[in-house]
Amino acid sequence: MANLDALRDLVAPIVASLDAEIYDLEFNGGVLKITVSASGGIDLDTIGEITAQVSRQLDLDDPISSRYTLEVSSPGLERTLRTPAHWSSAVGEQVRVKLKSFVEGDRRVEGTLLRSNDERATLETASGQVDVEFDLIDRARTVFEWKPTPKPGQSGSKPTAKPTAKPAAKSGKPGSSAGAGAEAKKHHQTASGEPDHDQESENA
Repeated sequence: MANLDALRDLVAPIVASLDAEIYDLEFNGGVLKITVSASGGIDLDTIGEITAQVSRQLDLDDPISSRYTLEVSSPGLERTLRTPAHWSSAVGEQVRVKLKSFVEGDRRVEGTLLRSNDERATLETASGQVDVEFDLIDRARTVFEWKPTPKPGQSGSKPTAKPTAKPAAKSGKPGSSAGAGAEAKKHHQTASGEPDHDQESENA
């Protein structure tokens, strides 16, 4: 089993050297998924460079004994909320929560995040304020709200920018790379501008 703290310590200096930071790091089902962010957004070129450098460092240090896939991506328009730090960074935003079990007849809570601490978050929902214990959460994410485009000739805010990078094609063979150009000895690698939300977006 991978030591996530050791992996984070290994990867963090590389990410920081490219003016970015680790938003999240997971190892699950043979996939090492590193989510990176940067002030003002992060583009696919930077993600690709992070992927290449991290891949080389992983080959040198060999911290994971089994074969695995390395995936590096940006948080995307709708960010996963897993840690207290994720929640505190989302205060003021619309969030959607799926609970592990039914609470008062429902498993889903959606509203504006008012505040959070290390144990719970408080949301302003259509029916009032709701406290959600982190231990009860199955998964949660922010909700991106598209703003209408002003009609020609009318003033108004511009539509929110689309993601700066699109997902690159995933590698199909061990040792090959996608968008990074670095050789990997024991793992696939994927550079992606936005994580795949397919099932989560439908069910969260």
